[in-house]
Amino acid sequence: MFTGIITAQGQVAEVTPIGGGQDMRLVIATPGGWLEGAALGASIACSGCCLTVIARDERRFTVEVSAETLGKTTLGQWRQGGTINLERALKMGDEMGGHVVSGHVDGVGEVVSATPENGSLRLVVKLPEALARFVAPKGSVTIEGVSLTVNDVEGSRFGVNLIPHTAQVTTLGGLRPGAPVNIEIDMLARYVARLREFEAGDARRGETKA
Repeated sequence: MFTGIITAQGQVAEVTPIGGGQDMRLVIATPGGWLEGAALGASIACSGCCLTVIARDERRFTVEVSAETLGKTTLGQWRQGGTINLERALKMGDEMGGHVVSGHVDGVGEVVSATPENGSLRLVVKLPEALARFVAPKGSVTIEGVSLTVNDVEGSRFGVNLIPHTAQVTTLGGLRPGAPVNIEIDMLARYVARLREFEAGDARRGETKA
Protein backbone atom coordinates (compact mmCIF):
# COMPACT_ATOMS: atom_id res chain seq x y z
CA MET A 1 0.00 0.00 0.00
CA PHE A 2 1.01 3.62 -0.62
CA THR A 3 -0.17 7.14 0.18
CA GLY A 4 0.40 8.98 -3.10
CA ILE A 5 3.11 11.15 -1.53
CA ILE A 6 6.06 11.06 -3.94
CA THR A 7 9.45 10.79 -2.24
CA ALA A 8 11.75 10.80 -5.28
CA GLN A 9 11.93 11.06 -9.03
CA GLY A 10 13.67 8.22 -10.84
CA GLN A 11 15.00 7.83 -14.34
CA VAL A 12 14.35 4.96 -16.72
CA ALA A 13 17.89 3.62 -17.26
CA GLU A 14 17.14 0.51 -19.34
CA VAL A 15 14.13 -0.86 -21.23
CA THR A 16 14.37 -4.48 -22.39
CA PRO A 17 11.56 -6.43 -24.12
CA ILE A 18 11.14 -9.95 -22.69
CA GLY A 19 8.63 -12.77 -23.07
CA GLY A 20 8.73 -12.71 -26.84
CA GLY A 21 8.42 -8.93 -26.81
CA GLN A 22 5.12 -8.97 -24.91
CA ASP A 23 6.55 -8.16 -21.48
CA MET A 24 9.22 -5.69 -20.37
CA ARG A 25 12.14 -5.47 -17.98
CA LEU A 26 12.93 -2.01 -16.60
CA VAL A 27 15.93 -0.72 -14.71
CA ILE A 28 15.20 2.45 -12.74
CA ALA A 29 17.90 4.79 -11.42
CA THR A 30 17.19 6.53 -8.11
CA PRO A 31 18.79 9.24 -5.95
CA GLY A 32 21.59 8.07 -3.67
CA GLY A 33 20.35 6.41 -0.47
CA TRP A 34 16.73 6.21 -1.59
CA LEU A 35 16.80 2.42 -1.91
CA GLU A 36 18.37 1.84 1.50
CA GLY A 37 16.58 -1.02 3.25
CA ALA A 38 14.65 -2.11 0.15
CA ALA A 39 14.67 -5.92 -0.06
CA LEU A 40 14.22 -8.13 -3.08
CA GLY A 41 10.50 -8.60 -3.53
CA ALA A 42 9.73 -5.13 -2.18
CA SER A 43 6.95 -3.11 -3.80
CA ILE A 44 7.69 0.30 -5.30
CA ALA A 45 5.10 2.56 -6.93
CA CYS A 46 6.47 3.74 -10.27
CA SER A 47 4.33 6.65 -11.50
CA GLY A 48 1.42 5.03 -9.72
CA CYS A 49 2.02 1.43 -10.76
CA CYS A 50 3.02 -1.03 -8.02
CA LEU A 51 5.99 -3.09 -9.23
CA THR A 52 8.12 -5.76 -7.55
CA VAL A 53 11.87 -5.35 -7.14
CA ILE A 54 13.67 -8.38 -8.60
CA ALA A 55 17.23 -6.98 -8.38
CA ARG A 56 18.91 -3.87 -7.03
CA ASP A 57 22.16 -2.17 -6.14
CA GLU A 58 22.75 1.07 -4.25
CA ARG A 59 21.15 3.36 -6.83
CA ARG A 60 19.17 1.20 -9.27
CA PHE A 61 16.45 -1.40 -9.13
CA THR A 62 15.01 -3.79 -11.69
CA VAL A 63 11.37 -4.75 -12.26
CA GLU A 64 9.48 -6.83 -14.79
CA VAL A 65 6.16 -5.73 -16.27
CA SER A 66 3.57 -8.07 -17.80
CA ALA A 67 1.65 -7.48 -21.01
CA GLU A 68 -1.50 -6.94 -18.92
CA THR A 69 0.11 -4.04 -17.06
CA LEU A 70 1.65 -2.58 -20.22
CA GLY A 71 -1.76 -2.57 -21.87
CA LYS A 72 -3.54 -0.75 -19.03
CA THR A 73 -0.92 1.82 -18.00
CA THR A 74 1.51 4.26 -19.61
CA LEU A 75 4.46 1.94 -18.95
CA GLY A 76 4.44 0.57 -22.48
CA GLN A 77 5.35 4.09 -23.67
CA TRP A 78 8.31 4.54 -21.32
CA ARG A 79 11.66 5.09 -22.96
CA GLN A 80 15.24 5.23 -21.72
CA GLY A 81 15.96 8.56 -20.06
CA GLY A 82 12.36 9.26 -19.04
CA THR A 83 11.56 10.58 -15.56
CA ILE A 84 9.04 8.86 -13.28
CA ASN A 85 7.56 9.36 -9.82
CA LEU A 86 8.65 6.97 -7.06
CA GLU A 87 7.18 5.97 -3.71
CA ARG A 88 8.28 3.19 -1.36
CA ALA A 89 5.60 0.99 0.21
CA LEU A 90 4.12 1.98 3.55
CA LYS A 91 5.46 0.60 6.82
CA MET A 92 3.40 0.27 9.97
CA GLY A 93 3.52 3.59 11.80
CA ASP A 94 4.25 5.72 8.70
CA GLU A 95 2.40 8.99 8.38
CA MET A 96 -0.65 8.86 6.10
CA GLY A 97 -0.06 12.13 4.31
CA GLY A 98 -2.17 11.50 1.20
CA HIS A 99 -4.85 8.83 0.90
CA VAL A 100 -4.84 5.03 0.72
CA VAL A 101 -3.39 4.08 -2.67
CA SER A 102 -3.06 0.48 -3.88
CA GLY A 103 -0.75 1.06 -6.83
CA HIS A 104 -3.24 -0.73 -9.12
CA VAL A 105 -3.80 1.63 -12.03
CA ASP A 106 -7.44 1.69 -13.17
CA GLY A 107 -6.86 3.29 -16.54
CA VAL A 108 -5.06 5.93 -18.57
CA GLY A 109 -6.36 9.49 -18.71
CA GLU A 110 -5.34 12.36 -20.98
CA VAL A 111 -4.23 15.84 -19.95
CA VAL A 112 -6.61 18.35 -21.55
CA SER A 113 -4.91 21.49 -20.26
CA ALA A 114 -2.16 22.66 -17.90
CA THR A 115 -2.66 26.30 -17.00
CA PRO A 116 -1.06 28.60 -14.39
CA GLU A 117 -3.72 29.76 -11.95
CA ASN A 118 -2.64 32.30 -9.32
CA GLY A 119 0.28 30.55 -7.61
CA SER A 120 -0.64 27.02 -8.66
CA LEU A 121 -0.86 24.92 -11.81
CA ARG A 122 -4.32 23.80 -12.81
CA LEU A 123 -4.60 20.47 -14.62
CA VAL A 124 -7.71 19.27 -16.41
CA VAL A 125 -7.72 15.55 -17.16
CA LYS A 126 -10.10 13.52 -19.30
CA LEU A 127 -10.98 10.09 -17.92
CA PRO A 128 -11.97 6.92 -19.75
CA GLU A 129 -15.78 6.85 -19.70
CA ALA A 130 -15.82 3.76 -17.49
CA LEU A 131 -13.98 5.63 -14.69
CA ALA A 132 -15.84 8.95 -14.80
CA ARG A 133 -18.49 7.93 -12.26
CA PHE A 134 -15.85 7.20 -9.60
CA VAL A 135 -14.46 10.76 -9.42
CA ALA A 136 -16.30 13.39 -7.38
CA PRO A 137 -15.59 17.00 -6.31
CA LYS A 138 -13.44 17.11 -3.16
CA GLY A 139 -12.75 13.40 -3.47
CA SER A 140 -9.31 11.87 -3.91
CA VAL A 141 -7.66 10.68 -7.12
CA THR A 142 -4.16 9.51 -7.99
CA ILE A 143 -2.45 10.88 -11.11
CA GLU A 144 0.91 9.32 -12.00
CA GLY A 145 1.15 8.11 -8.42
CA VAL A 146 0.42 11.53 -6.88
CA SER A 147 -2.44 11.86 -4.39
CA LEU A 148 -4.60 14.86 -5.31
CA THR A 149 -7.91 16.43 -4.32
CA VAL A 150 -10.46 16.83 -7.10
CA ASN A 151 -11.62 20.45 -7.41
CA ASP A 152 -14.41 20.02 -9.94
CA VAL A 153 -15.91 17.51 -12.33
CA GLU A 154 -17.66 18.03 -15.65
CA GLY A 155 -18.69 14.89 -17.48
CA SER A 156 -15.59 12.75 -17.96
CA ARG A 157 -13.24 15.64 -17.15
CA PHE A 158 -11.97 16.74 -13.75
CA GLY A 159 -9.71 19.51 -12.53
CA VAL A 160 -7.00 19.61 -9.86
CA ASN A 161 -4.64 22.34 -8.69
CA LEU A 162 -0.96 21.68 -7.97
CA ILE A 163 0.87 23.83 -5.46
CA PRO A 164 4.40 24.81 -6.59
CA HIS A 165 6.00 22.17 -4.35
CA THR A 166 4.03 19.34 -5.97
CA ALA A 167 4.76 20.66 -9.46
CA GLN A 168 8.50 20.77 -8.65
CA VAL A 169 9.03 17.43 -6.90
CA THR A 170 6.89 15.29 -9.23
CA THR A 171 6.60 14.88 -12.97
CA LEU A 172 3.20 16.59 -12.99
CA GLY A 173 4.70 20.05 -13.39
CA GLY A 174 6.00 19.07 -16.83
CA LEU A 175 2.74 17.66 -18.19
CA ARG A 176 1.37 19.15 -21.39
CA PRO A 177 -1.98 18.76 -23.20
CA GLY A 178 -2.28 15.35 -24.80
CA ALA A 179 0.00 13.60 -22.30
CA PRO A 180 -1.27 10.19 -21.11
CA VAL A 181 -1.38 9.72 -17.33
CA ASN A 182 -1.93 6.76 -15.03
CA ILE A 183 -5.13 7.10 -13.02
CA GLU A 184 -6.11 5.27 -9.84
CA ILE A 185 -9.54 6.06 -8.48
CA ASP A 186 -10.22 6.33 -4.77
CA MET A 187 -10.42 2.85 -3.27
CA LEU A 188 -13.50 3.81 -1.24
CA ALA A 189 -15.34 4.90 -4.40
CA ARG A 190 -14.56 1.56 -6.03
CA TYR A 191 -16.04 -0.47 -3.19
CA VAL A 192 -19.08 1.76 -2.73
CA ALA A 193 -19.86 1.39 -6.44
CA ARG A 194 -19.50 -2.39 -6.21
CA LEU A 195 -21.78 -2.53 -3.18
CA ARG A 196 -24.42 -0.49 -4.98
CA GLU A 197 -24.27 -2.90 -7.93
CA PHE A 198 -25.06 -5.79 -5.59
CA GLU A 199 -27.84 -3.82 -3.89
CA ALA A 200 -29.38 -2.99 -7.24
CA GLY A 201 -29.18 -6.66 -8.23
CA ASP A 202 -30.84 -7.72 -4.98
CA ALA A 203 -33.62 -5.17 -5.55
CA ARG A 204 -34.25 -6.46 -9.07
CA ARG A 205 -34.38 -10.03 -7.84
CA GLY A 206 -36.84 -9.00 -5.13
CA GLU A 207 -39.12 -7.34 -7.67
CA THR A 208 -39.02 -10.47 -9.86
CA LYS A 209 -40.07 -12.70 -6.94
CA ALA A 210 -42.88 -10.32 -6.01
